[in-house]
Amino acid sequence: MRFPLLALVFFSLCAAAQNNLPAVGSWREHLPYQAAIDVTASSRKVYCATPYSLFTIDLQTQELERISKVAGLAETGISTIRFDSAARKLYIAYSNSNLDILDENGLHNLPDLKRENISGDKNIYHIYPDNNRCYLSTGLGVLVIDPARVEVKDSWFIGANGGYVRTNAFTRSNGFFYAATDEGLKRTATTTANPADFRNWQTVSGTAGLPAGSARSVVSWQNRTLALQNDSIFAESGGAWSLFFTNGWPILSINISENRLFVCERRTSGASQVLVLNTNGGIQKTLQQPGVISYPQNAISVKGEEWVADRFGGLAHATGSTYETFKPNSPADVATGALAAANNIVYATAGSVNDSWNYQYNRSGIFRLAGGNWTNYNQYSYSKLDTLMDFITVAIDPRDGSVWGGSYGGGLLHIKTDNALDIYKQNSPIAPTVGDPASYRVSGLAFDADNNLWVANFGADHQLHVLKNNGAWRSFAAPFLLNLNAAAQIVIDDANQKWIVSPMSNGIIVFDDNNTIDNPGDDRWRLYKYGTGIGNLPSNEVRSIAKDKSGFIWVGTADGIGVIQCPQEAFLTGCEAVLPIIKDGNFANYLFKGQEVRSIAVDGADRKWVATASGAWLVSPDGDRVLAHFTEDNSPLLSSDIKSLVIDGSSGEVFFATARGICSFRGSATEAAETNGHVLVFPNPVPPDFHGTIGIRGLPENSIVKITETNGRLVYQTRALGGQAGWDGRDYRGNRAASGIYLVLATDDSHQEKVVTKIVLVR
Repeated sequence: MRFPLLALVFFSLCAAAQNNLPAVGSWREHLPYQAAIDVTASSRKVYCATPYSLFTIDLQTQELERISKVAGLAETGISTIRFDSAARKLYIAYSNSNLDILDENGLHNLPDLKRENISGDKNIYHIYPDNNRCYLSTGLGVLVIDPARVEVKDSWFIGANGGYVRTNAFTRSNGFFYAATDEGLKRTATTTANPADFRNWQTVSGTAGLPAGSARSVVSWQNRTLALQNDSIFAESGGAWSLFFTNGWPILSINISENRLFVCERRTSGASQVLVLNTNGGIQKTLQQPGVISYPQNAISVKGEEWVADRFGGLAHATGSTYETFKPNSPADVATGALAAANNIVYATAGSVNDSWNYQYNRSGIFRLAGGNWTNYNQYSYSKLDTLMDFITVAIDPRDGSVWGGSYGGGLLHIKTDNALDIYKQNSPIAPTVGDPASYRVSGLAFDADNNLWVANFGADHQLHVLKNNGAWRSFAAPFLLNLNAAAQIVIDDANQKWIVSPMSNGIIVFDDNNTIDNPGDDRWRLYKYGTGIGNLPSNEVRSIAKDKSGFIWVGTADGIGVIQCPQEAFLTGCEAVLPIIKDGNFANYLFKGQEVRSIAVDGADRKWVATASGAWLVSPDGDRVLAHFTEDNSPLLSSDIKSLVIDGSSGEVFFATARGICSFRGSATEAAETNGHVLVFPNPVPPDFHGTIGIRGLPENSIVKITETNGRLVYQTRALGGQAGWDGRDYRGNRAASGIYLVLATDDSHQEKVVTKIVLVR
């Protein structure tokens, strides 16, 4: 697959603008950029890889650019990169053996090994360009690439008896090909007629002075072959091997750059350094800087200056004894917990639980996106959070925009608007889990219409609490038996009733305090479960819950969706879930039957966005039609494995927390404006080269929208989705509208038509 030169231009544009709100129908990524795993360079740029994407530093301007799947890369899981100066190509390898090649003609993808039905380790660990060939060291063996033709030329499976063997590095030196494998260092002559035959490879480790055992790397330097084994570097001379360097430190990697040998080291205590060795194995230079060099993965030299990719410190540039670090603003990690959004601010949580609802010790915390910048709240930036792990729920306070986060084990966190932190556990009614006295599991949060905060306390005797808007607490316990006293996500309906997900096959809890929180005598409880007469849920394994514009409660389970259309009658025996039927040609089935529905969000047009392990789905308001289905194969979605999603109603942007990071899509529907005094058109003026959808936001809900010339002639008519409408810049005949000023008229519920804004078209 080949992309034209335009792809290179697109990389720069997308990278520079990735934190700006995208146009309707466009994507942006929000990937972690702080964990650097590899670095390479051309004469003009330094390229730094993270496990998710790339960023570049211009050597003259120091300008930083981002390159990701949203910008056109094939994948998200990068394993290693390498720039071939001779061929002027950048190789980008992935953990599933996919390969991108970026050159002056565009981006080329080689997915052959990824598509092969081979079981085993398909990761690419090392890239060695050599003249008109490129050698990939994989978990299976060596893959030989012809980069000019973008094709696989050969596969060398050189393990014992021709089996697979993890190959860690590859080089050509003094008439031999060398492969550093888990079975030891192997070699074959470059003139070998059939290097794909394992019998033509000699295992060097264990002979001629080179110890037996796994070879972790091999390089060619100063007409010598150097091999890394057992945290020691050995050099070959005249067919014999001898110790070249060891200093008692664990060695992470070795690399040759600008004819300099770099050694990255790290002790179990955390002490880290990068050494530059001379040709005798002596230390020429030591790079040490706590907080900057803390887990070095690779190092290179560019015009005599050092660049270090560090898993904790990002990309470091050393000039003499001065260090400059590059960490593109980003969330600290992928988000595996819940999301929340309001007024162009998004919160993401990084915690998770397993199928048994046990914590996973995730310390990455909570991330906030505001004004195009990410702020990370975790123990690494706030020491006060050192006992709070696995944040799995979050709620934005409607009173002041502050945020509340639930730690599954560490209690309740309040991040105030001035970033001051309050933690609630022993100092509150939040109680530890029965049988785990140190674990305060907050698993669900929601504000009601009176600004009371409702808190789910998984595993406690009282699994539901409320922090009233006056600061007082009340606690509640369900009057029926629940497996593990499980309580999680909370949704509050239009009657102020609380709908609470109860994991571990319990179903859905409904609680009504009768608007008398302090009087438990009039409380009502009900449990919705699978089966006619007891709730009619599709499954007792409930995964998600949402309230739509009609007040209906949508319940996502491990086996599809159920909708409770009578929440105001929830405590009557006749109120049960309805299972929507979706049409597919001549066939019909229950909505998402057989699929795990992990998250549901409702947009401004009452359409439902659904997160599953097979991508993101947009379905009609009634759930009877699929309007869109995004996967990692048919869109820039980072992964089809979606953990959660949320919609920022003010912009219509849909955020997806996937297994490979956060990304977002600018949807066509927003929440309706109460008045039409703040209508926004974007872009406006519309530039000549714009071919996307012109968004008109802030309209009355579902209003009829007309685009007219200034003399009143109708050009286009549509209906707003929630509070937003779109126009493709064409008239009702499909012709592109000419340059000029166009009026936008909207008809509201009172049937009053008025001019709400203007659009300037430049052709």
